[in-house]
Amino acid sequence: MEYISSDTNVWLDFMIIDRLELPFRLPYVYLMDGDAIEDELLNPPNIGSDLIKMGLQATELSEEEFFLAEDLSDKYSKPSTYDCIALAIAKMRGLTLLTGDGPLRKAAKAEGVQVMGTIGILDQLVKGMYIDLDEFQYCIQELLKHNGRKVRLPEKELKKRLKK
Repeated sequence: MEYISSDTNVWLDFMIIDRLELPFRLPYVYLMDGDAIEDELLNPPNIGSDLIKMGLQATELSEEEFFLAEDLSDKYSKPSTYDCIALAIAKMRGLTLLTGDGPLRKAAKAEGVQVMGTIGILDQLVKGMYIDLDEFQYCIQELLKHNGRKVRLPEKELKKRLKK
């Protein structure tokens, strides 16, 4: 099993298209700071506890991760405190960072941390045959339907996948 440090926005994308359970089909263990789960995963009610039941694991920061998160917050102005915590966990533990947040993705790239987002999860699900092509197409269409409002993904990338 591969461990992945998780931000919140990818979970919200999957919740919006009513497919919250899909990422858990992949052979990953998703980690998220326990405080972030409590403070950021508030709407809709129970999303945090639903994710934990599905397999999201709350994790505690090490002292080194805590100080790195503080340094990252000082270094990068746009990512939130919890974004920097997710990045610190990924960097210190050598994990991929799961996020769709633009400023956080840029910070991760600058820090040499591999990033994956909603589209990457869907690509892996269909490539690994964890979902069929019809389910993949449905997810892409639903993301496009909500894009620009509740979902903020690169439209060009979504449309490219519909054509395949």
